[in-house]
Amino acid sequence: MRYGYGYFEEDTLSKVADMGLWRRVISYSVPYWRRLAAAILLSFAVIGASLALPHMMRLGIDQYIVNSGMEVSARIGGLGMLAGVFIGVVIAGFLANFLQVYILEWVGQTIMHALRQQLFTHMLGLDISFFHNNPGGKLVTRLTNDIQNMHEMFTSVIVTLFNDFIQLVAIMVILFWMNWRLALILSFLVPLIIGNTLWFSALAREAFRAIRTQLARINSFLQESLSGIAVLQIFMRQADTFQRFTELSNAYLQKNLYQIRIFAIFMPVVDLFSSLAQACIIWYGGGQIIQEHMSLGELAAFLSYMRLFFQPIRDLSQKYSIVQSAMASAERLFQLLDMAPACAPVGLIPGKAEMKGEVSFHHVHFAYDTEQILADLSFHVAPGKTLAIVGATGSGKSTIVNLLERFYEPDSGEIRIDGLDIRSLNTQWLRERIGLVMQDVFIVPGSIRQNILLDKELGDDELDDIIAKAQLAGVIARLPEGLATKIGEGGAGLSLGQKQLLAFARVLARNPRVLILDEATSSVDSATEILIDRAIASTLANRTGIVIAHRLSTIRRADHILVMDKGRIVEQGNHQALMVKGGVYSHLQQLQTKHADGKMAAS
Repeated sequence: MRYGYGYFEEDTLSKVADMGLWRRVISYSVPYWRRLAAAILLSFAVIGASLALPHMMRLGIDQYIVNSGMEVSARIGGLGMLAGVFIGVVIAGFLANFLQVYILEWVGQTIMHALRQQLFTHMLGLDISFFHNNPGGKLVTRLTNDIQNMHEMFTSVIVTLFNDFIQLVAIMVILFWMNWRLALILSFLVPLIIGNTLWFSALAREAFRAIRTQLARINSFLQESLSGIAVLQIFMRQADTFQRFTELSNAYLQKNLYQIRIFAIFMPVVDLFSSLAQACIIWYGGGQIIQEHMSLGELAAFLSYMRLFFQPIRDLSQKYSIVQSAMASAERLFQLLDMAPACAPVGLIPGKAEMKGEVSFHHVHFAYDTEQILADLSFHVAPGKTLAIVGATGSGKSTIVNLLERFYEPDSGEIRIDGLDIRSLNTQWLRERIGLVMQDVFIVPGSIRQNILLDKELGDDELDDIIAKAQLAGVIARLPEGLATKIGEGGAGLSLGQKQLLAFARVLARNPRVLILDEATSSVDSATEILIDRAIASTLANRTGIVIAHRLSTIRRADHILVMDKGRIVEQGNHQALMVKGGVYSHLQQLQTKHADGKMAAS
């Protein structure tokens, strides 16, 4: 089937052009360009203070330490004054660096906050098929680890790389100004350094992508395992689960060790170049001093500048670890942000006239991947009438609900509300007018009142009326704090039947024109089913209803019944007509009657 996003797997990502990715990353910093400009200006202060120190050391050696022609007191006084200036430059560099770090952290945190909000909002708007195809653990990794990697790059790399570039260029200019022959020795090593860096970049990019991929797999496995811990313990799958986790963890270890081996090669190579340059400078510079073509202070300053030259290159290992990890994360974040929902939320919002609730399917076809679910399905529900849909598991009942709510789009055919194709309607407007009660009820951590109203605002009288219609008054009366009673994540403290009644109250608070009940009574006891039947009668009053249930007792009062099999309608009519016909519906009814009689006899 053409539908769906596919599995969102990191190691299948195509290579993204670095410049294009960088432009997109940097675009997030544009609103904060003034602060970043201030950080860049502070960079010149930091670099200036750093580069001034070797020059002052040169002055101290040549003018005061080895200058025997000056009186001792003058030499000592000159060194004291120079030491004071030295300390002042160090303090100025510290203050500039402090302000720069503060600004970068503020910008980085602000950008990551905006990116996290954008990513989560975007994910909330994606189609249900995306979440069916992607484990929650991987998506959590996007919002946590990958966002954090991006933050580290904004705060530790972007301006720092600018600092390093300016510092390297400035040092090369100073060295050529001081002694062009010695500077040439260092220049011969630059191509080797660049080649080593490019080699390291290529290997590190793949290493960090593999690490992030494996970490996402571990997070996904942990999320799925911990959420299903009861099933694992019941079926004693702890050993197998631990073995699987061990395999994932060992693979993660090996990928990290591979990345460490890359750094273990890169760092010594940089140190080798640095040591080679020092040896050459000491050999050549020492000869120049002996021949009195060069001063001792100049050689000392030259060696200090050379160490400053190699320091950014040596730190590049850490910065590259941040950059490569962040760029691998950026690829995944931007790919996720580029995913557009198949069911576009934009569309027509009808005029002020209230929805009537007329529902019709016209020759609808739908398939998941290559599996055909619905084939040439057509039916009509008049406003205010109730349609019941029955059939074996896999016959396509719930798919009808998913299509009507626009969780999926049909492959062909039309679904109409009040004569309008729902693909032309605004999705939010549509879902506000179609209520859905499912077997699995999602409970929001909070009070009973919050779970009923969600984002609605209703008066106490309206809320009491809804609670009475949903048959929830007795449940709330038995709770210690009534409507203010807190219920935990997953609905702790509420039975399955009470959750169902809560779901009816939640739907009534929205006052939809179309009500869909998807297996809403398939797993409750008979007493609770009586309450739910009453709630159904209240909620269906003056509304168009579509009822899907395994228990046929809940749909006998429907105006029309569809019997589904393999995505097609095999029978239709009201309860009495279908029972007289003696077909599939009658057979299902007889099976459930025998099952109910057997349970009563056993009790």
